[in-house]
Amino acid sequence: MMDYSRLFFFNILLLHTCSASPPNFVLLFADDLGFGDLGCYGHPSSLTPNLDRLAEDGLRFTDFYCTSPVCSPSRASLLTGRYQTRSGVYPGVLYPGSKGGLPLNETTIAEVLKPLGYATAAMGKWHLGVGANGTFLPTKQGFDHYLGIPYSHDMGPCHNLTCFPPDVKCFGNCDVGVVTVPLMHNEVIKQQPVNFLDLERAYSDFATDFITASAKKKQPFFLYYPSHHTHYPQYAGPGAAGRTLRGPFGDALLELDNTIGQLMITLEKTGVIGNTLVLFTSDNGPELMRMSRGGNAGPMRCGKGTTYEGGMREPAIAYWKGTIGPGVTHEMASTLDILPTIASLAGAKLPPVMLDGVDMTDILLNQGQSKREAMMFYPTDPNEMFGLFALRLGKYKAHFYTRGASHSGTIPDPDCSPIAALKAHDPPLLFDLEADPSEHYPLPSEGDPDLEAVLERIKKIKEQFESSMVFGESQISKGTDRDLEPCCNPTCSPKPSCCHC
Repeated sequence: MMDYSRLFFFNILLLHTCSASPPNFVLLFADDLGFGDLGCYGHPSSLTPNLDRLAEDGLRFTDFYCTSPVCSPSRASLLTGRYQTRSGVYPGVLYPGSKGGLPLNETTIAEVLKPLGYATAAMGKWHLGVGANGTFLPTKQGFDHYLGIPYSHDMGPCHNLTCFPPDVKCFGNCDVGVVTVPLMHNEVIKQQPVNFLDLERAYSDFATDFITASAKKKQPFFLYYPSHHTHYPQYAGPGAAGRTLRGPFGDALLELDNTIGQLMITLEKTGVIGNTLVLFTSDNGPELMRMSRGGNAGPMRCGKGTTYEGGMREPAIAYWKGTIGPGVTHEMASTLDILPTIASLAGAKLPPVMLDGVDMTDILLNQGQSKREAMMFYPTDPNEMFGLFALRLGKYKAHFYTRGASHSGTIPDPDCSPIAALKAHDPPLLFDLEADPSEHYPLPSEGDPDLEAVLERIKKIKEQFESSMVFGESQISKGTDRDLEPCCNPTCSPKPSCCHC
């Protein structure tokens, strides 16, 4: 018998492809958000009504992965569809004065869409480099417009900034030896230090103006919103501060949810919601060292900084009114898959380079099967000598190396702690992630022919993948230069304390 559901969704895709108006794309990327942090993923005290609504009316993923357990490399992979080892955004993360950044010869989602006439904008946390004269900013990577903080908002002295109204200071003591955190518009510093209490309103207004202008011109658009929430230190303006049962983390999460709600209202008011794919996920797992201010990995083991599931399995939601049916998918997918999927839906050409992502259109439109055979797990400091730390094939995940991390250092599990030193496993630790998503019970593979065959298959895939991996020049190893730290008064003295405007 003919599969009428697949035929129905194929006709919808054909209609969008053949229409005069290509689809719009809104990509929402949370920061340090764990698998268990959203209401729709089971958290009992998080208040996320807008994201919960998107999950209820759209497609919620249970097996969605980022590519790195820390920020910069994860963002590089999202925008390029390539593991961070190829682009050189490793080890660790970029800083305000970093000499390197996402190489300009890498092709971003924005650059894939530009030849088709798309308007492109980014707002929020870039964290892929600033460089000399703004070399690596979004406006040099395919985005027409940018408003945001070009790196992590804890990379500046947070003790002198108000993070919750009326006058509650940021919790903790961040990088006091660098310039205060700037807010940039395109390549110009608009405010330094940034006013956290007004930041989300500024982003909401920026997004509203961009979507409205694009809709009036009947121009397809791509909006990328890598949020600062819920990275430490949390902040929230008067619309969210003190409004949740979860405290500062919950308030910050609510503020993100409010901004997303305003985005959805704008899409509805401008009449483009039926032609817009909205994707939501996060860059890496929760920073458990911050305890109640660090997020929650749910049933997943460990968190940020580790290659356990808690560090790299993320909440993910896809919403497209009238096109994506409501449901839950257990298919394996990744941030790597977003670029090829957007290119497919837009009818854009893929960049002529080795891509690690696959088209997940069939998952989105049909709740079909994933084209992704395996998921690779690199540590925060990948190198060619050690290679992959772990690999997932189907429901099985093999750990070749394990290591704890300071980011996950406060929970009782000793394997998550920074004192859990690098340990090689031969044979690899093997877990069934369907039966044991918490990775508590390694499978006894020796003497079991079926599991031994699984391990052999995993080892073969690992060997093939690593033989194809060409490590790009490390951008982060290029070091830092204090003169590159963004300053609205670049000739003032003494730097960094004089950088205010």
